Amino acid sequence: MLKKILLGLIIVIVVILTYATTKPSTFSVSRRITIHAKANTIHELINDFHRWSLWSPWEKLDPEMQRTMSGATSGPGAVYEWLGKKVGTGRMEILQSTPQQIRIKLDFIAPFEAHNIATFDLVENNDVTEINWTMTGSNTYLSKIMQVFVSMDTLMGKDFETGLANLKALAETH
Repeated sequence: MLKKILLGLIIVIVVILTYATTKPSTFSVSRRITIHAKANTIHELINDFHRWSLWSPWEKLDPEMQRTMSGATSGPGAVYEWLGKKVGTGRMEILQSTPQQIRIKLDFIAPFEAHNIATFDLVENNDVTEINWTMTGSNTYLSKIMQVFVSMDTLMGKDFETGLANLKALAETH
């Protein structure tokens, strides 16, 4: 009986590991929102890491998180590093900043290593701005195994929605 259970368990594990290999080699998570504010008001909140504490969904997740800002004050070359028990260890650097788009290199170091790009696209029309927040990256084999059970969109999408809602509330009262 024990041999049958063990054999069944091995078969399930092999099926999961094999199925994981069929997952895509890249991922993309994207959320958008319309904000009744000028694009430059929103741009200033994203382009300056010192202001992320006002809207970022991860800032409140780990109040004891250690933050280090370096490089430029804002825009290209601005760097934000963090270390926390709940949020792990990582680093962001603004690579590109125009009034219509901000591109950020996002490196997770622990608990899992990952290297992604976050992009904020801003389109203004009559003092109303549509913002699209996207994160793209490569799927390692470990992340493919995780995605057998839960997608990156499910894992990250809710945080993006929270961050955008926070950004909307802040920008519309700014």
